[in-house]
Amino acid sequence: MYELNLEINHFLDTYWQKKPTVIKQGFSDFIDPILPDEIAGLAMEEEVESRLVYRDDKQQWQAECGPFETFEKLDADGATLLIQAVDNWHEEAQQLVRPFRFIPNWRIDDLMISYSTPKGGVGPHIDNYDVFIIQGLGKRHWRVGDKKALTEFAAHGALKHCESFDAIIDVELEPGDILYIPVGYPHEGYAIEPSMNYSVGFRAPDQNDLLSSFADHLIDTNENAERYTDRVMQVREKPGQIENQELEELHRVMLASCATPEQIIPLMGKMLSEAKHDLDLAPPEVPHSGEEIIEELNEGAQFMRLGGLRAMYFEQTPSLIFINGKQFDFEGCSELGQLLCDQDEVASELLALINDDQNALTLFTSLVNKGYWYAN
Repeated sequence: MYELNLEINHFLDTYWQKKPTVIKQGFSDFIDPILPDEIAGLAMEEEVESRLVYRDDKQQWQAECGPFETFEKLDADGATLLIQAVDNWHEEAQQLVRPFRFIPNWRIDDLMISYSTPKGGVGPHIDNYDVFIIQGLGKRHWRVGDKKALTEFAAHGALKHCESFDAIIDVELEPGDILYIPVGYPHEGYAIEPSMNYSVGFRAPDQNDLLSSFADHLIDTNENAERYTDRVMQVREKPGQIENQELEELHRVMLASCATPEQIIPLMGKMLSEAKHDLDLAPPEVPHSGEEIIEELNEGAQFMRLGGLRAMYFEQTPSLIFINGKQFDFEGCSELGQLLCDQDEVASELLALINDDQNALTLFTSLVNKGYWYAN
């Protein structure tokens, strides 16, 4: 278990989405949860998103996407292997996400892990998400600039860089140090020696994400969509003109399905709980019965939420639980649904809620049989 050495309220008030900072020894006596060889093993898997970034003989940036069969590039300086969503595939690495759950779960994106040879990095760039970068094995030199308009360009088809910047943070990170970078701040890091970095990223949808998802949702679900009407019509002196009241009515029709926040709960729940990367789903070959689950809990088992699985609910509708892009009705057992969303692992509290409630037991058993929760 990793314990974060951080005064959380001070951090949120002073730094979160305001300015970057270095948290020296954010994790004391840090031990890497995964080895470089294991990172390479993941990069060989079809389901895992991976990239290899390096410079060629002419010092031009290159990037290759996995899966990989060999890793000769990592025999030389200046190479970096990056793996997305390692928390979906590696239980020990998943533990690194937990200390950062003082930020709401729905904002957490994934755990990216990189292994770099000396001088390895991905170049100067600007991210559209907040990130905590944890230094593991080795040392890495980081520069972070102030948030300002910088020219961005494609250094390679899979690499977006920004122009050079003056550093407001210039630091060498050692194992256990953490660098927090808010969205929009330029930064670059290069390994001083063979180095592991763990990046816990936080996503936030922009207007385009929200609108496109909403449009898709309406196309899929709104069969009886309201259509614009203009029953009261008069002869126009200017037939080419769209009048104010017509524009207002068009605007009203367009927004009628999302006029109140409550109307978009089904959309938001499904959108925000969808996995952005493949999950290591492994439903049991023989489905569990409710009795077996009760027995396992009585014998001391804990049930873990699958790494990378998103589960959430809304304050306005606490009995509607959204898991992996699907809606589940926990009417009559909303405490169970909220427990499963709030906690990564459950045991005694789970047993108390399902032991004498057949509906709750049936619901949880179905989630276990989908591979969403598993006994540990």
